[in-house]
Amino acid sequence: MLRLYGYALRNSSWVGSTPIGKSFRYASTSPIPSITLQQPASPLQITLRNYQEECIQSVLSYLGKGHKRLGVSLATGSGKTVIFVQLISRIPSNDNATQTLILAHRRELVEQAARHCTLAYPNKSIDVEMGSNHASGAADITVASIQSITSGDRILKFDPSRYKLVLVDEAHHIVSAQYLELLEHFGLRHTTDWESSSAPALVGVSATFSRFDGRKLGSVIDHIVYHRDYVDMIEQNWLSNVIFTTVESKADISRVGSGANGDFQTGALSRAVNTDETNEITVRSWRARAGERKSTLVFCVDLNHVSSLTATFLKHGIEARYVSGDTPKKVRSERIDAFKNGEYPILINCGVFTEGTDIPNIDCVLLARPTKSRNLLVQMIGRGMRLHPGKENCHIIDMVASLNTGIISTPTLFGLDPAEIVEEADPKRMMELREEKEQEKRREEVVSEAEKTTISGAMRGTVTFTDYDSIHDLIEDTSEERYIRGISPFAWVGVGHGKYILTTNSGSYLTVEPVDSRFVIKFTQKLPAGMKSKSPFARPRTVAEAEDFEHAVRAADTYAAEVFEYIFISKKQSWRQKPASQAQVDFLNKMRPKDDQLTTESVTKGKAGDMITKLKHGAKGRFERMSAQKRVEQRIKGKMEWSQLHTQVRVKVGPVVEDG
Repeated sequence: MLRLYGYALRNSSWVGSTPIGKSFRYASTSPIPSITLQQPASPLQITLRNYQEECIQSVLSYLGKGHKRLGVSLATGSGKTVIFVQLISRIPSNDNATQTLILAHRRELVEQAARHCTLAYPNKSIDVEMGSNHASGAADITVASIQSITSGDRILKFDPSRYKLVLVDEAHHIVSAQYLELLEHFGLRHTTDWESSSAPALVGVSATFSRFDGRKLGSVIDHIVYHRDYVDMIEQNWLSNVIFTTVESKADISRVGSGANGDFQTGALSRAVNTDETNEITVRSWRARAGERKSTLVFCVDLNHVSSLTATFLKHGIEARYVSGDTPKKVRSERIDAFKNGEYPILINCGVFTEGTDIPNIDCVLLARPTKSRNLLVQMIGRGMRLHPGKENCHIIDMVASLNTGIISTPTLFGLDPAEIVEEADPKRMMELREEKEQEKRREEVVSEAEKTTISGAMRGTVTFTDYDSIHDLIEDTSEERYIRGISPFAWVGVGHGKYILTTNSGSYLTVEPVDSRFVIKFTQKLPAGMKSKSPFARPRTVAEAEDFEHAVRAADTYAAEVFEYIFISKKQSWRQKPASQAQVDFLNKMRPKDDQLTTESVTKGKAGDMITKLKHGAKGRFERMSAQKRVEQRIKGKMEWSQLHTQVRVKVGPVVEDG
């Protein structure tokens, strides 16, 4: 029997109600007639997309290995709610642990999850813990807002021993104080807690598994077990394609400070951005580049910015409406429904549609507010990436303000400079631009740069370098690998500049490297033999990012365990200690002097493989640059010694005075 404690559906919103039996009612106070939905005779049958099933299987695999604190990283629009609702029936009960708790931080997300559960599990009891509505603590599934469940003693009615699963939507918020309090209650706060107890499984789902406030998700989530970003989803036609245009807005935000959350301080940002000049540029840019678009969602800083920009659109004869957190719920629903129906082209908001919003007809997103938060930027862009009939793509227009330290713009998502100006560039073109910039940067790494760095160090008296007499000494040095292999079970190889490679027998490989203030994990796949291509490898694909090195290595290890065979990447496999193959030795000896040749007995198979990896990933060029730097340093040292010598000797002009 279905029991939906405390809630019934009304016009896609929840209102107070009594427990309901075999059917539930859209109770309405408006003139619209009430509609009764009969309970399905059997659970709703859903055909999962292939990646959704892969995700569920990955979660089940990790749980089967004894891991309990898991993360799933999926792009906005990929059906995260569908996945975690389907997980409920896939995870077996254990003794008395049969219940499930779903957590979210916003009303819309709680309501969405409750609706999905109601349809998927008509024979289960479902409670909602939110605001004035109190769950019983005994339902099969409880959907709760994190603010309500941690208020007062409300959490005490939830007995941890009765729960098999805790699901967290938008889990990039999971390191907040309220979530940590709840995890403590369920014995999931620390790894040592759940390893020795019968704590439930924890699965967090997010499109943006990173935070810019410095707190580590790794303290709560042990493994990111599945990842699909929006580029993957676009390529597989699960999300709408996007094109990017950046416009210089002229706004000066150089003096705008940061707020408590690490992003720009709202009031100061609004005063800098919300000017007549900037709003005019914004509206004219939209008209010139996206005037034919049917449904544009605009993101502003605050209510003052929303009001001013709305007025500017109207002044130009463009119908625009707005919603904010202060908009009455009925008015807000009416405006959103009219926008979904295509009754007007511009919907402006501030902080309403960043998470948990499903408006698939959006074909343009206008970013009228700068941000330092990569998460916020991805969430805003994601609003326009859902598929919709007749929608070819979504145009992202980014109003790029004057640069400020830490600003994030759409180009930075692809590793480009935030000031990069692009015009209707799709993700493929953005990645090509990045490669072009990287190649240009590599060409500019000349001796003059090494000289500048060395001079700076010499002036400080701190010139140091590792002295390699030959390239062979360089590739044989294992000091770079010590730290990463101390935290990873896999045979990562350092190739310089903080970059690490993990390769396998197929030739495909993963990289972890620093980019700006983050660490980026990329996967490069070896193409099948015979495929016509200028390169034997596919284009490198970013599979994850992290704010610190250890978290990046964990994410990379998780991905590697899914795509590579363990025997070829584990650092402790017995084959690594066996003598090198003749093919390995022949490859290495091509670059060695005749009187210093390796033999199959003088080097192990694992060591030879690591050395070959370093050679294939730029060791020769790295050694040449280091040698050039050393020569520059020696020249500078000689000049400094000459200068010091002539400074110390006093020479007088005039007759030589004879001693005595």
